[in-house]
Amino acid sequence: MTSLRQLGSSDLHVFPLALGGNVFGWSADEAQSFAVLDAYAAAGGNFVDTADVYSEWVPGHEGGESETLIGRWLASRGNRSDILVATKVGAHSRFKGLSAPTIKAGAEESLRRLGTDYIDLYYTHFDDESVPVEEIVTALDQLVKDGKVRAVAASNISPERLRASLDFAEAEGLARYVALQPHYNLVSRETYEGPLLETAEQAGLAAVPYFGLAAGFLTGKYRPGVEVSSVRAAGAAKHLDTERGRKVLAALDAVAEAHEAELASVALAWLATQPTVVAPIASARTVEQLPALIAATELKLTDAELAALTEASAL
Repeated sequence: MTSLRQLGSSDLHVFPLALGGNVFGWSADEAQSFAVLDAYAAAGGNFVDTADVYSEWVPGHEGGESETLIGRWLASRGNRSDILVATKVGAHSRFKGLSAPTIKAGAEESLRRLGTDYIDLYYTHFDDESVPVEEIVTALDQLVKDGKVRAVAASNISPERLRASLDFAEAEGLARYVALQPHYNLVSRETYEGPLLETAEQAGLAAVPYFGLAAGFLTGKYRPGVEVSSVRAAGAAKHLDTERGRKVLAALDAVAEAHEAELASVALAWLATQPTVVAPIASARTVEQLPALIAATELKLTDAELAALTEASAL
């Protein structure tokens, strides 16, 4: 059985692969979403990541579709206490930004849709530099004091604002960020490595990277001359046009062949070994896509293989 990992300084212990909920209610309907969630939980998974804005970008949607489906699943399975739910505030068109009233209202709406009285991990989705960190941190702390949120975290934030938020929380004895959700994968290392990673490392934050598979590119299904039917095909296929993308695919092919593993498993296994990373996020639209993701939690790459992937992915 895959052992759980402590999430930063919190008392949350998470499966080392977070299940991305962005597809629920978008490219996966309710039946597909429930099947994926069931299979993830059956494999020992306990960490589901969503946001209030998923999937507001779809014509006819208003956001909250993913949270609503996850809430229905939790209610129908009676497993709320077994699952750690992470959601986010700040990007929904009706709850835009991070003013204190917006954070409070956004949390209430997320709780309603999830059908629960607490959120395990609550992220600021995108930093709002028009709001002082003192206001943001104080509003998040109030949610923790009220028992509506167990732990708080940040996504898409500068190293400077992250440091200022941590310093204020520590000085005032308020709830501090325990985790960070950066954009990070084999073809996008500069989005995390450097000052942001260093700040997270110094503060003992856990990283829970999103786009762990680069919108599907690192599954290996995007190849020259291959047509892929996916809502994310255009974004993923662009990596084929870069030397880095091609070198990473070649390195993944070699390591995957040596382990008789899927490329997705290898890409996530590399990510999981990087400093601060506790649980990469990956989403599955169908149950068939899930085993390769789960396999990453058990795949042990050699030092030479890790070095080859790191070298291939260097800018």
